[in-house]
Amino acid sequence: MNHRKEWNNLLRFVVAIMGSLVCLLSILLSFYLKFAGQIPSRNFIAFESSYLWIALGFIFINFLFGTYIFYNKTLMDLFYFTMLSQLFLSFFMMAVTYAGSWLTFPRSVILLNFFVGTSLLFLFNAMAYVLYHRLSGRKRVLVIGENQKALNAVINFDRMSNRRHEVTHVALSNYYQRVVELSDEVDIVYLTGYIEETERLKIFDYLMRNNKKLFLSTNFANLMMVNPNIMSFEDESLIEVSTFSISFEQAIIKRSIDIASSLILLFLASPIMLITAIAVKLDSKGPIFYRQVRITKGSRPFNILKFRSMTQTAEDESGPVLASSNDARVTRVGKFIRTTRIDELPQLINVLVGDMSLVGPRPERPFFVNQFNQENAYYDLRHHVRAGITGYAQVYGKYATDFNNKLNFDLLYIKNYSIAFDFKLLFQTIKILFDKVSSRGVDEENVVIPTWEDFRSRIIILD
Repeated sequence: MNHRKEWNNLLRFVVAIMGSLVCLLSILLSFYLKFAGQIPSRNFIAFESSYLWIALGFIFINFLFGTYIFYNKTLMDLFYFTMLSQLFLSFFMMAVTYAGSWLTFPRSVILLNFFVGTSLLFLFNAMAYVLYHRLSGRKRVLVIGENQKALNAVINFDRMSNRRHEVTHVALSNYYQRVVELSDEVDIVYLTGYIEETERLKIFDYLMRNNKKLFLSTNFANLMMVNPNIMSFEDESLIEVSTFSISFEQAIIKRSIDIASSLILLFLASPIMLITAIAVKLDSKGPIFYRQVRITKGSRPFNILKFRSMTQTAEDESGPVLASSNDARVTRVGKFIRTTRIDELPQLINVLVGDMSLVGPRPERPFFVNQFNQENAYYDLRHHVRAGITGYAQVYGKYATDFNNKLNFDLLYIKNYSIAFDFKLLFQTIKILFDKVSSRGVDEENVVIPTWEDFRSRIIILD
């Protein structure tokens, strides 16, 4: 078996540093293009004084965006992240040159560098992306677990646009025996669904002793063990399981950021909101804003605010239903503002008054909350924090993702909470504005659910 080197955090940091050098080179090239090779010394001094801050800003912004996390990206994703990181770097450069009184740094160079830097950095990032795949290679996956859970896992891997992980084997019974037999033929073993504890521990022991990579599904038992506290009492070490909550100190900081950010964003977005309000009013009869009862922290109901994107009588006959793709109830203006997420802007008012946070689990309607609570006993744990405009499920999932999978994202968010994680999700939310799949409704028609027969020609399935 050919063992591949892993793309670890050190390699990622080295590539980010090299990217910062490419970034500085693109700024120099922008200077030369602007001044046709004859750069005035007073302008160049401003660059010489600020280049270290620009390089640090580049590294920080790209780590927040996750530009150099390649395992789940396509080249098109990489282009979006490169472009967005350059856009934010342009604002950062204007801010840092103003703060440092390096006012002779030409704004025209910053504008020109957005295009030059995006082009050069995308070429560099694409080369790093190819190197990543060369180093890591395609990972062969053995999925083991109950029939339906295993099938769902195979379908998820098959739908990934990035083909780095390829399911080559599936074991639906005799799990430990299959792992031993196939361990040399696969790179990763993925356990999903219920496996009897004795057999599961034997699999863990075998894989750890043989230094094999293990994936676990996000069932509740596994989620409980995320982010534990390690404690010592005399000569005994203990693992304290952390709760699904945010500490008091972090909650205070998070709320302060929400208030400040919502005030600033409401001010900046006010022209867009005014134009949208006029367009909604002219497009169809009914109010400008759409108010709907949702559930937030402590299972408390509140009225969420959105720009109305559907006809006024959208649910008079159907009752509460999830939106679907090509929904006839959506107005002409509504289709545009839903695609661009402009309809969500009034929720900044909900954030300001404390009903919501910028980042958190998306709030659901009482009808669906009651339904989901009956189907999953752990669903109410997501209400230990304020609902959010965006969240982990919105960044990494899709609109039509099953509610159980969305719940797993939400519980992982709460378990792994940090202020830095919030900023990372806010940055990465910008990318999904360009992703049509993320803004679709639930397709209830023409959905073809694959079966095992669809995979038998390319996957070895051991019943």
